[in-house]
Amino acid sequence: MVINTLLDFLNRSSRALLIWKRVITLVFLLWWDSKQWSYLYGFNKNKKQYRQRRRARWLTIELVNLGSAFIKLGQLLSARPDILPSEWVTELADLQDKVPAFDFEKAEEVLEAELGSRYKEIIEIDKDPLGSASLAQVHRARLKNGRSVVLKIQRPGLEKLFRLDLEVMQGVAAVLQRNPNLSHGRDFIGIAKECKKVLIKELDFELEAQYAARFRQQFLEDPSIRIPQVVWELSTKKVLCLDYLPGIKINDRETLIQNGINPASVAEIGATSYLKQLVKFGFFHADPHPGNLAVANDGSLIYYDFGMMGLISQGLRNRLGTMVKAAAAGDAARLVEEFQAAGLLASDIEIGPVRRLIRVMLKDALTPPFSADVINKLSGDIYELVYGKPFRLPAELIFVMRALSTFEGVGRSLDPSFNLMAIAKPYLIPLMTSNNSNPNELFNEIGRQVGVIGSKAVGLPKRLDDSLERLEQGDLLLQIRMGESDRQLRRMINAQQAMGQSILLGCLGITTALLSSSKQPIFAVLPILIALPISLSWIKLQLKMNREKRIDQIPSKKAN
Repeated sequence: MVINTLLDFLNRSSRALLIWKRVITLVFLLWWDSKQWSYLYGFNKNKKQYRQRRRARWLTIELVNLGSAFIKLGQLLSARPDILPSEWVTELADLQDKVPAFDFEKAEEVLEAELGSRYKEIIEIDKDPLGSASLAQVHRARLKNGRSVVLKIQRPGLEKLFRLDLEVMQGVAAVLQRNPNLSHGRDFIGIAKECKKVLIKELDFELEAQYAARFRQQFLEDPSIRIPQVVWELSTKKVLCLDYLPGIKINDRETLIQNGINPASVAEIGATSYLKQLVKFGFFHADPHPGNLAVANDGSLIYYDFGMMGLISQGLRNRLGTMVKAAAAGDAARLVEEFQAAGLLASDIEIGPVRRLIRVMLKDALTPPFSADVINKLSGDIYELVYGKPFRLPAELIFVMRALSTFEGVGRSLDPSFNLMAIAKPYLIPLMTSNNSNPNELFNEIGRQVGVIGSKAVGLPKRLDDSLERLEQGDLLLQIRMGESDRQLRRMINAQQAMGQSILLGCLGITTALLSSSKQPIFAVLPILIALPISLSWIKLQLKMNREKRIDQIPSKKAN
């Protein structure tokens, strides 16, 4: 008993040390990459993006190596662009949940323990799994009544390891939260609790069975969409039994054409089904990558894997219509107000940067003609907006954007002319006239706009008077940018910084010489170590000054 307790303590401790090592490395990399002086030969956007892609690949590999809980954690972090840079989020969104299969004998043990006497209903089961992931693996089987099914079997001992990893992550979150320099105002404890809640739910296959049944119910009357039916009598917390629905992988364009299926038609069916999920039902498949989508012989679309589903809150659904109206009218201020009212943006943040970005997004991305990857561009803009800033977007919105972006890529692989925005028009127009609209709605909207303009006009004299008073008192600052003056100021600052570093290096050199001739010359190493980073900074500064000098010497082109 004592030996088992000791072994369990050692296993837990070694696992905790392994996790902490990865966390400390991640925090250091994020800090290092945030410093412009860490970039050799100067900082620029391309260098930053290249380094971020490398870091993101490193993180993806480390999460896979840490196992099931961290693979799922990576997928959840891909819905939190306020925590990680955009390149990291994009990489984690494509995290492949594939790990080696476990032995069939262990799979049989789980089936016997979970199903008991009902296990005899299975008369044939393939030993080789159809697929294997971090939580479970899937085997094809046949029942006594001749029904072809698939069995999703949870990995043995997974729940114990899950809870251990999540317990360690709770401790990591508590440490990060106590340090303001690491938390940056984020609620890491709340995030950790939410991740634990979601991940524990994913271990419950009975809940996934309910998701699958609800999703199937939405498309019962749509012959172009097929969702496998749940076999309830053979489904438990660790086993999920579904009808076997074979199909062609949705990204296998050549096979689709060979079977007489039009890829463009498949893309349109998929886009239409997604818009129905979002606009009509508010319950959607949150992970529509090609591995979870297939096409039947009759051209209908098949959905697989219902472990990751999204739910749009009623408050957001109620406001979708006014959001679409504001976006169509290019009214960034109104759209930001609707976002705040729906809880998509915190009410106590500086709203100016958000409004400016949304105005740019409306102009660049949502102005016809629409580009083929409009959703992908919008996702990138949102990721850039929220990272490192006090903006908060709920996971439901990120999952919607990610799901649409993923399906947009699938659609373009099927049909190069695929345009999600064009297909969305019939669904967006009803939204603009919904929300209990009536014939007087247009006049009400005009009245509202006139009221807003009127109230601003009435307050204009007072605002002008306040601004003039602040200007007279010196409280109002006017910022004027002049290109040549800025360049001169930068050169003066660089020269002053270089002079200070040169003096400091000279002092350190004298100190080294004095210490090396003393009774304990070993201490001469200390000023040398201090001088190394200063020397590197001095060299980079000299290169920068020389580069700017060469640029200034280039004769400017005169207009004819």
